[in-house]
Amino acid sequence: MATHIAPSILSADFTRLGDQIAEAEAGGADWIHVDVMDGHFVPNITIGPLVVAAAKRASRLPLDVHLMIENPDRYLGDFIEAGATWLTVHQETCPHLHRTVQKIRELGARPGVAVNPSTPVETLIDILPFIDLVLVMTVNPGFGGQRFIEACLAKVARLSRQLEGRGLQHIAIEVDGGIDPTTAPRAVAAGASVLVAGSAVFGQGSITDNIGAIRRSLAIQV
Repeated sequence: MATHIAPSILSADFTRLGDQIAEAEAGGADWIHVDVMDGHFVPNITIGPLVVAAAKRASRLPLDVHLMIENPDRYLGDFIEAGATWLTVHQETCPHLHRTVQKIRELGARPGVAVNPSTPVETLIDILPFIDLVLVMTVNPGFGGQRFIEACLAKVARLSRQLEGRGLQHIAIEVDGGIDPTTAPRAVAAGASVLVAGSAVFGQGSITDNIGAIRRSLAIQV
């Protein structure tokens, strides 16, 4: 599976959001990642469907919307109507996870499930046949710019083996947190196929150059 880079607009300059999304697209991004936080499940509040709709107008790329919120079922339709291509919920917030991912697919988006650093990927074994993406958090969710948690690489590798053993290699493994030119090739070597990068893309310098640096790291080190 080809490696996709999904810049996270959590680290973008929101006074220039449309321009920065367009630059990321022109610079070689594959998806645009949108982090939705509610101040309850995670200790931060970010954006809602209106910003997702604005991002949709700014880019032709798939929108990868990550709901770090309590009771996500209430908002599935709102985010899909706003333009989410991929919609990911947290295993930790969904007591009826099968029902939730079914609803996401019925509403026209591709379902994903995320797990926090302390949640074993083995808790997802029974839901894997019903989803298109697993998001492995490689930092504790809530804020950008955190340091990559090394132990999560073993989790990515275990998940990759689980998918291969079940003939489910079409499911994307996404990693989110601390991704930069140093950690990106290690995540891919463990089995990741989608890399979410926030501050490494939008933090300093040219967005195009920053995406290029991640691409070059994969070509050189993997």
